[in-house]
Amino acid sequence: MIKSMTGYGCGKGESCGFSVTAEVRSVNNRYLDCNIRIPRIYTAVEDALKSVVSKHITRGKVDVYITLTANGGSNLTVTVNEKVADSYVKAILSLSERFGLNNDISAMSLARLQDVLSVESTQTDTDALSKDLCIILDAAMQDFDSMRFAEGRRLFDDISARLDEIECLTAQAEKRSPETVVQYRERLYAKMQEVLENKDIDENRILLEAAIFADRVAVNEEIVRLRSHVSQLRTMLQSDEPVGRKIDFLIQELNREANTLGSKGNDGEMARIVIDLKAEIEKIREQIQNVE
Repeated sequence: MIKSMTGYGCGKGESCGFSVTAEVRSVNNRYLDCNIRIPRIYTAVEDALKSVVSKHITRGKVDVYITLTANGGSNLTVTVNEKVADSYVKAILSLSERFGLNNDISAMSLARLQDVLSVESTQTDTDALSKDLCIILDAAMQDFDSMRFAEGRRLFDDISARLDEIECLTAQAEKRSPETVVQYRERLYAKMQEVLENKDIDENRILLEAAIFADRVAVNEEIVRLRSHVSQLRTMLQSDEPVGRKIDFLIQELNREANTLGSKGNDGEMARIVIDLKAEIEKIREQIQNVE
């Protein structure tokens, strides 16, 4: 069954004296774009975390948030980079004097500036932390997948209903095409009667013109291809593999066949069928932008 590219998942656990929360959010994207948000001192585990993500999703913009809260804080050391803090203070004082601004530096505001404070782990086993974070993230990804499967089911139902409508419209177009030929022959016969003022009309010429017209407006090939594309789409919707790009290609082919039907259509009823057909195709196109 198809999966949506959008979703949310959360996993929690304990590791190396930390309470860990892993959150996963994703939105549509043509390719896989994974961003790991984790305290900078633990960026060494990012590659391992990205590997976990890539096992679950092949495309989409994925943001992973890893929050580590020290249990008691005993394994963290906070230090002040005095040189950086001194540079910040001098720069702020210079701004205050240069532009006549109030100098409202406080210890808290200074501490918020980048690199003034650094947090270091004094006891963390990076390998053990990496292994535990991967397990917790995998749990979050499973929760994430559950939501994507649920959304995928809704997409499946909606797209399937629209494919049913496309099949119905295709059948209408198939039925309508011969009728346009009959109507064309009748109009041609009436026109020739009017022009020739009821003189003898060459029936063979009428039949020849009608045959030429029928060949020009024949839609058999388009009907066959439309049905073939719909059948392939139904198969893809059942697949457990990522099929979003393949479906996008087939939608382009469906739209091409609909355009050809429109160019061959020769009356208002066929034009209506084609407009309705293209409307359904466009709605499917919008939906499959969210399919992995």
